[in-house]
Amino acid sequence: MKTQERSSEIFPFCQLKGSHYEIGLQHGEAFRDLIKKHLKLALDRITSKLDVSYEEIMDAVIKYRPYVLEHAKFLDEEITGIAEAANITLAEAYFLQLRAEVYRDLEENDECTTFAVLPEATKDGVPLVGQNADLPELYSEIGVIVEIIPENGSSVLMLTPAGQVSYIGINDKGLGVFANFLKCDGWRVGFPRYMLSRLALQYDSVDKAIAAVRSVPRASSRNLIMLDSKGNAVDLETTPTRDYPIKAENGLLAHANHYVADELLEEERATDRYLENTHARFKRMTELLSNHHGDLDANTMMSILRDRETYPHALCREVTDGRSDTITFASVIAQPSKGSIWVAMGPPNKYEYKCFTFC
Repeated sequence: MKTQERSSEIFPFCQLKGSHYEIGLQHGEAFRDLIKKHLKLALDRITSKLDVSYEEIMDAVIKYRPYVLEHAKFLDEEITGIAEAANITLAEAYFLQLRAEVYRDLEENDECTTFAVLPEATKDGVPLVGQNADLPELYSEIGVIVEIIPENGSSVLMLTPAGQVSYIGINDKGLGVFANFLKCDGWRVGFPRYMLSRLALQYDSVDKAIAAVRSVPRASSRNLIMLDSKGNAVDLETTPTRDYPIKAENGLLAHANHYVADELLEEERATDRYLENTHARFKRMTELLSNHHGDLDANTMMSILRDRETYPHALCREVTDGRSDTITFASVIAQPSKGSIWVAMGPPNKYEYKCFTFC
């Protein structure tokens, strides 16, 4: 698709500043309509597929709150503010943080392809990290970009669904955190997987971020790909009780939605059809990064993330590609050391990227 044919539409942006409770209030006020839409779409999706009542859902999600209060009280303060300002219940606000934990038995979706590029593999010496974020199509309607400036701690520049306090992005200390879905047994009530990103983004280094992720009783599996300002990168595959850090090879890291580390292969619980898709995307991302080694920058990554060569298992997913309603609802390329992210909404072959930086 030619550049002039791509849409310049982008997700709404808001700067949130103050105490974490005030940040939540501002989030809830700025995106009230989108939060209510997110809540309705998410509830409709689960109740249409499972014989479960609203009350049962709310009873289930609020059980995760004690773990958030113990290990990341600042996130509970934001969730409380969001609930108040958006005029939803606290349990409803928690439900928006727990999509994977609640949805895990509905069906498998092919979610997200991530990358990290160290300075030696780039064109200009500026390291890169990011992903194509693949989620159910409804998320293309409710994405937002926020700059979070707390009274204490790291500022964060993040893409997230409206009402969700943690997804993918960077902090002002040069750390970038992006993430993928992994499927294993042993999921439990604990610290929610989405919140691991904000937990990690409190810190200025990959090593400190890994320690933070290891310090909490994780509810579920998650893959985190992280890059810091010193050029350290890691892909941290996790289960609720185990993890394995994968280091870059030749300055490159890629991941999709299956376990790669030999130490965790026994944890894999994805089905064959799902594995075919994720292996194809992983192979294609690895191939494209290697082919452009030494010439990688934000513009080159834009071209890579628009790739559809391996259809129906493409890096850039359209809703007609498979049997699920998964699409690339957003694409993000980050330069954490420069404090900038490039974001495209929707499949990036149809949308232009826009740069956001810390104000």
